[in-house]
Amino acid sequence: MKVAVLFGGNSSERDVSIASGAQVAKALREAGHRVIAVDTFRGVLSDVEQQSLLSRGVAPAPPTEQELQVVRAKTGGIVQASYFGDADVVFLALHGGSGEDGTIQSVFSAAGISYTGSDHVGSAAAMDKDLAKRLFVAAGIPTPKWLMDPVNPENAWAELGLPLVVKPNKQGSTVGLSVVKRPEDLSAAIAEAYRHDDEVMLEGFIPGREFTVGILGDRALAVGEIIPKLSDIFDYESKYQPDGAEEIFPADISPEVTAQMQRLGLLAHRALKLRDYSRADFRMDSTGKIWCLEVNTLPGLTAQSLLPKSAAAVGISFPALCDEICRLALARRSR
Repeated sequence: MKVAVLFGGNSSERDVSIASGAQVAKALREAGHRVIAVDTFRGVLSDVEQQSLLSRGVAPAPPTEQELQVVRAKTGGIVQASYFGDADVVFLALHGGSGEDGTIQSVFSAAGISYTGSDHVGSAAAMDKDLAKRLFVAAGIPTPKWLMDPVNPENAWAELGLPLVVKPNKQGSTVGLSVVKRPEDLSAAIAEAYRHDDEVMLEGFIPGREFTVGILGDRALAVGEIIPKLSDIFDYESKYQPDGAEEIFPADISPEVTAQMQRLGLLAHRALKLRDYSRADFRMDSTGKIWCLEVNTLPGLTAQSLLPKSAAAVGISFPALCDEICRLALARRSR
């Protein structure tokens, strides 16, 4: 099939998206498909430009606001028929912002262009952490307590305790996220989160072990444990820098806990009305209770990313994973 891999975007996760796009394009070619690579900033890339991206890694920090403003000024017609008209499917390798919040999905749906991943409804629901957590609660999925700013600090301590997590409501890759351990640090953490979004969430911090599970089609893949090495949390640098974290697939947990986490991952995927694939993130506290933090509709697909590792642990290679994601999208078109 002919696949257009769309990546870049204008969110703080632009560098991650470029890395994902480069890896996906390479994997799809290995799977025998014809691939065109499309950057939302530069359009269709030449072979030379694509090769240069393959050697590019993710910087330790996300792009600055000034750098993103340059991209946003030039990023207009992300969806141009000339880019995608003869492609069988568009592989969305975008992360964050309008690439993951349902905006691009709505445009492609209206244009009748087949694309991978969730539609605009599921994408918007998962990106809005407040809405997603409300749906988790309705579906009986344990999730940490939360409040939306503005909030009285005394109420925050009373409801959530310390430490607590402050993060943008609609952002990924832990961009703008802080763990607040002292009351006097709360205002600065909220201000930092507002730099990345117009809504800010305060969430109870769950001490314990961190896990993730990939979803592909209607099955849960391997559960993995994440042990950050560069920080107390699995932050941006820990996610995308070599040796930033130890990621163990399959996780060293009992079959019963594995099955419970896989069940909750599928339940969260369905509660948000997602499709094709996703990745659910969890914490397990000292009592063994499992808490769902969030679900990613377009999880990273870089060399260090968790979804490919979750798939590999059950025998699915990266090219096979990308191929299956495309085939799931094409199957919808034939219905």
